Amino acid sequence: MIRFENVSKSYDGNTLVVDALNLEISRGEFFVLIGPSGCGKTTTLKMINRLIPLTEGFITIDGKKISDYPIHELRWRIGYVLQQIALFPHMSIEENIAIVPELKQWKKERIQARVGELLEMVGLEPETYRHRKPSELSGGQQQRVGVIRALAADPDIILMDEPFSALDPISRSKFQEDLLHLQKTIQKTIVFVTHDIQEALKLGDRICVLNEGGIEQIGTPEEIVNSPATPFVQQFIESGSSPSFDIAKHLESIPNEATQLPYLSIDATWSEVLELMVTSDRVAVQQGNQIVGTLTREAVLQFLATEAKEKVGQ
Repeated sequence: MIRFENVSKSYDGNTLVVDALNLEISRGEFFVLIGPSGCGKTTTLKMINRLIPLTEGFITIDGKKISDYPIHELRWRIGYVLQQIALFPHMSIEENIAIVPELKQWKKERIQARVGELLEMVGLEPETYRHRKPSELSGGQQQRVGVIRALAADPDIILMDEPFSALDPISRSKFQEDLLHLQKTIQKTIVFVTHDIQEALKLGDRICVLNEGGIEQIGTPEEIVNSPATPFVQQFIESGSSPSFDIAKHLESIPNEATQLPYLSIDATWSEVLELMVTSDRVAVQQGNQIVGTLTREAVLQFLATEAKEKVGQ
């Protein structure tokens, strides 16, 4: 569906930020661009909807060069989600979502129905939220609205530029699960930028690892992990490995209601911890068939804060 042929980008006429990319993204694919800061992933993403003009080569969508599409037609076909959602504060949630459908001159009834459908899709009750202003929503709710705003006019392609990077790991894990569920429903072509290898492995059908503007490897999550093509890919995977979280060191006392809490094995992986903490403030920890303590969301967040401080200090 989307094809890059020898695509390069230079901002100053000398240094190539993107260097002769050749890749193809299939219809309905969740395609992840990943790499360190400055590797060209956001530039690559923005060239698809012509927010940034390419220097050499060409990009096609359904066999047609993007330069041959009228700019408004191209962007109507492409939804765009940023890290900073940037909802218009003076407009209601419904008005924010309806911007592109109104530009496409949809009838009012169709727009109202579409807004209701999308709000329901992300668990926001339409009659409760459609008339609220962004300031009346939590950060997570605003994030959901930002995603469905990109879906409002039913575009073929969704571009997502590190949309969850500002969230704490527990909220981020929840949004990743929501996005995977949403993709099963909408079946769109998603191009997703991240610097987090764990996020890429969780979300992507295929992953493109970029370094200094060039492609190091394109493959499925299994191929990237099990058969890294270059030393850079191997190092990048290892640098993004999950933190070493010892559940036993963070156990708290066993309350009377422990048997009613969700259960977690004392040997659970980091991803299993995050997945359960998405919906629970406290879980019972089992060793064998015995409850040996409880783990709280607060303890997990405190661990993450300590990890972040140590990384800054290194």
